[in-house]
Amino acid sequence: MLGFLRPGLPCKGGHNEMARKITYWVSTVLVAAVALFSGYAYLSGNPQAVQGFPHVGYPQQLRIILGIAKPLGAIALLVPGLPIIKEWAYAGFTFAWISAFVAHYLAGDGPRAFSPLVLLVILGISYLTRPASRQCQAKIAAS
Repeated sequence: MLGFLRPGLPCKGGHNEMARKITYWVSTVLVAAVALFSGYAYLSGNPQAVQGFPHVGYPQQLRIILGIAKPLGAIALLVPGLPIIKEWAYAGFTFAWISAFVAHYLAGDGPRAFSPLVLLVILGISYLTRPASRQCQAKIAAS
């Protein structure tokens, strides 16, 4: 079941390569779209975003920082090449969404608190299904 999600695949194409590519691109585009939308909302001063940060105990300065970082992360995930930058983007989204979950949970937001975890699962799917060439580039660059 979902054998194409296994990490650590060899650096050559295998079976179910088309399903893997489709899964990768759908999940990556979803993550990028959410990141671009939230970055725009944060930077444009959307009232819900402006009120949401103090609600969870975060300062407005973080809204501006995330408003810049999220679109940059989305672009990094979508453009070809830059394997190390992509790894940092995945890590940044992971930290941001874990922090958002904890903040919303502690603020008593109920089921709404779990929406960052849904994004985290989609991000994980994108990471695990990224093209084998990117997995190999990241391993080579890290060594």
